[in-house]
Amino acid sequence: MRIVRYQTKNEAPRYGWILENKVGPIEGDIYGEYRRLEAETPLTEVKLLAPAQPSKIICIGRNYAEHAREHDVELPKLPLIFLKPPSSIINPGDPIILPPQSQQIEHEAELVVIIGKRGRNIIAEEAQNYVYGYTAGNDVTARDLQKLDGQWTRAKGFDTFCPFGPWIDTEFDPSDAVITCKVSGQPRQMASTRDMVFSVNVLIAFISSVMTLEAGDIIFTGTPAGVGPLKPGDSVEVEIEGLGKLVNPVAAQK
Repeated sequence: MRIVRYQTKNEAPRYGWILENKVGPIEGDIYGEYRRLEAETPLTEVKLLAPAQPSKIICIGRNYAEHAREHDVELPKLPLIFLKPPSSIINPGDPIILPPQSQQIEHEAELVVIIGKRGRNIIAEEAQNYVYGYTAGNDVTARDLQKLDGQWTRAKGFDTFCPFGPWIDTEFDPSDAVITCKVSGQPRQMASTRDMVFSVNVLIAFISSVMTLEAGDIIFTGTPAGVGPLKPGDSVEVEIEGLGKLVNPVAAQK
């Protein structure tokens, strides 16, 4: 099932589900008890929003060997985790704003995990019991500031640096799906999720040994090789086989 957050012109944001390019409302808690109402509204008539409202955004660095190699850094022996603030979230279709503090802002196409229930010290063999679904994401990064600071909060945390969506797929298989990224129609990134150094299950186990995961939290699982610069006027397309396409334009800060 595909779950969305959406908004029509005269209504507050709400959760819904997709059936044959139409959206139906969901009443209740999508992570608990809920019921689906009839899908009657064409998908083209709603504004799709970021499909989750996480308490935290956990990201994984250097989880693809080729990406580590293109930056001439060693692969980590354990998952390398960092956080992005929820204030960095934008919706599908909203612009990525390039801040003046950086001269080298880059895209990072990634598979994103949405957590479905609270968990701590989860073992890898049970990790999928805590997954609600998956979506596509773009871990936008100020690469020059990342190198300058030595830690990544500023480089990863600007407003608009966390687009994800367009929906959550609750039946997606993350074991071997192709991730691609195009910038203004030009291919930049392409790899399979099977190339991850640490699998989704291992990541959930490791992260939950550090912090409690809550329903709605999201995990960016790392980016393949091919990251590159963005400039005003670009359009970034992140597509994951079976998950749909996330598209965001790029603009300079006014």
